Amino acid sequence: MKLVLPAESTLLGAVRLLIPGASNRTLRQMLERGRISLNGKIHKVAAHRVFPGDRLEVLVRGESRAGLHGLKIVFEDNDLLLVEKPSGLLTVATMHERDRTAYAFLREHLKERDPRLKLFVVHRLDKFASGVLVFAKSEPVQSRLQELFSRHEIERRYWAIVEGRVARDQGTIRSRLAENPAQRMHSTKDAAKGKEAVTHYRVLRRFPQLTALEIRLETGRKNQIRVHLSEMGHPIAGDRAYGGTSDPMGRLGLHAFLLAFRHPGSAAPVRHQTGIPPEFARYLPK
Repeated sequence: MKLVLPAESTLLGAVRLLIPGASNRTLRQMLERGRISLNGKIHKVAAHRVFPGDRLEVLVRGESRAGLHGLKIVFEDNDLLLVEKPSGLLTVATMHERDRTAYAFLREHLKERDPRLKLFVVHRLDKFASGVLVFAKSEPVQSRLQELFSRHEIERRYWAIVEGRVARDQGTIRSRLAENPAQRMHSTKDAAKGKEAVTHYRVLRRFPQLTALEIRLETGRKNQIRVHLSEMGHPIAGDRAYGGTSDPMGRLGLHAFLLAFRHPGSAAPVRHQTGIPPEFARYLPK
């Protein structure tokens, strides 16, 4: 996005001409983050004076550039946005971190293209898990996607590298999950407190001290996979919060590799399967 300025003004006022409809907060954030070029140089001071003939440009972020902070857009249309999230990035804000999230980076990315574009959260991945996420571009689409999740009509599969040798080749873990005052999830027999959680697994490879699993979620409770595998006696590698004692990968050994569903608008199949993250390569079948 480029503009040759027609009149003298502040830099903030000039950026407003270039991106009409954006809030002052959004424009100031773009300045602060070095997204505005004036005559070929980055300028961040909102009150800086600009003059007729000055050249203003918004530095648009491409999918592979650092501006998306490791996020990779893999599918987009007028209703949906599918991305691959890296390990270490929150999906949405918490009380401790509001700006460095997948949602915040993607929302800014869309607003730079068109300030009218919005983004709505459909589901989440743990901060230290990686893999596929879907976002909606309107509230009706968000509601329809969340209905698909609640009816278990979205296929979600993960790779998990867990501690120990899992004896059974496949199995299903069922429990009711509840959250304690410390915001840790756990299984409970109290039906009034816990929500049903169902996790299916199968063994892909066994190692002397680790096992590679494929996980299929039937429900999607907070930390469901991490809790179920820990309570089975096989915490995920790198998951100290739920009993892990080793860190062979330098990160949580959990990756959401497959997401598939019917498009909430057209009913066409939407399916994305990621490649194998480098940290997982030595543990998964070729």
